[in-house]
Amino acid sequence: MTKPLGLLIAAFDITDCPEDEFNDWYDTEHVPDRAKVPGFLTLARWVDVDNPKVALAIYDLQSIDVLQSPPYLAIGYHNPSPWTRRLMPKCKRVLRFVGDQIAPGNVIAPSSAGGLLFMGFNLEPGAEDEYARWMDEEHLPNLAKVPGVLSARRFVGVEGTHMYVAVYHLTSPEVCSSDAWMQA
Repeated sequence: MTKPLGLLIAAFDITDCPEDEFNDWYDTEHVPDRAKVPGFLTLARWVDVDNPKVALAIYDLQSIDVLQSPPYLAIGYHNPSPWTRRLMPKCKRVLRFVGDQIAPGNVIAPSSAGGLLFMGFNLEPGAEDEYARWMDEEHLPNLAKVPGVLSARRFVGVEGTHMYVAVYHLTSPEVCSSDAWMQA
């Protein structure tokens, strides 16, 4: 059986971090190091439209096993570079999520997105089946039909602060305030 695609999300508040240095580190070390790791399919960074000091990195993975591979372990979360060790104490981690894609199958992030919305969920015990039915049969299919929605995906967490995450790639952030979005 083929393993599901994986997702890694990390979000930071960089208010107390020198922004130029954070951007240099991200662009010249962090992303290039991960781009060399087999199994990283997409690498993207987003900035919160309401608070540009919150940065979110989102990576599609061949599977979450990539995060246990020797190439990733050499540069990853538990083996930070000197530059990473110097910067990270200045950044407040808002979120880290590692999960398997549940729906709609093996779909990776589109490269043409101009906006991103992600929502994390933690559910009461026993609510998982109803949530899964609603997400898979109503919510995701309805939002996927909204003009400007490029993809609507759902993930189950294996590590992190949330049990489930929904990720929506959009042509622009304004899609979320459209009449079609509100009606979906």
